[in-house]
Amino acid sequence: MTQFLYLSTVLIWGTTWIAIPFQLGEVPVLTSVFYRFALAATIMMSLVMVSRRLQTTSKQDHGFMVLQGLCLFSLNFVCFYTAGLAITSGLLSVIFSAATLLNVINNRIFWGEKPTRAIFGASFLGIVGLSLMFWPELQRDSSKGVDFTSIGFAFLGTFLFSLGNMISVRHYKKNLKPFTTSAYAMIYGALFLAILLVITGTPLAWDSQPQYLGSLFYLAIVGTVAGFTAYLSLVGRIGASKAAYATVMFPVVALALSTVFEGYLWTLSSVGGLVLVLLGNGFILGIKLPLSNRVKT
Repeated sequence: MTQFLYLSTVLIWGTTWIAIPFQLGEVPVLTSVFYRFALAATIMMSLVMVSRRLQTTSKQDHGFMVLQGLCLFSLNFVCFYTAGLAITSGLLSVIFSAATLLNVINNRIFWGEKPTRAIFGASFLGIVGLSLMFWPELQRDSSKGVDFTSIGFAFLGTFLFSLGNMISVRHYKKNLKPFTTSAYAMIYGALFLAILLVITGTPLAWDSQPQYLGSLFYLAIVGTVAGFTAYLSLVGRIGASKAAYATVMFPVVALALSTVFEGYLWTLSSVGGLVLVLLGNGFILGIKLPLSNRVKT
């Protein structure tokens, strides 16, 4: 089962990055993210209610689920979508792979899991690798306007994702399952986005093009409902640090799709950078994925 969850997460999230650019255009970023999670929340809660998997939760649990909704199902994707206005989907996924490093660090801060010395070598490889990948993009004149601000948004989204992982670990320690926590957190995330829409005066614009509608349903149903359920289940089985190893494989899938659909151009620098990023992330977790280990409660 763990192997299935791991492979599902890699394949699902490795392909969702290519769908994000289809959400960018006529519809404002905030509106598109709201549509995604309003739809996902409706589907997720319906499935949980029909299957009778909704667990009893406390006020404290709901407080953490509100935070989870902000970190996993709203603000982080506003950052990713905003960055996607200037960065190709493949490069977005490369930045997202930094979640492996961030999860190790945050596990130490929040749960007292002491990182090994491998983290220092991995940090160096990751920083050099990402620099190599982005240097050609920053130098090249681009109509999409790649800049450090866009890269910063992508890193902020990844950091928020990692914080959401820490909350997920808390849920598992309290015996709460992803079906319940994700359903509530998606609702809270969608409500927060709705509030932001009102405060900022962002219009509920709509795009009836097949590309927009198809990508919206794919991101909401497959990428969010199925993808997050698989990933958060993996977090519960093997821990946040090891589950994040799946993000190491996203760039391989995402960059391959970006090459075909977005015309991403590979250079010696970008190839070398990707290799270093993958080695750095793999170095953190000792390359091997211990699929049998579970989170201690």
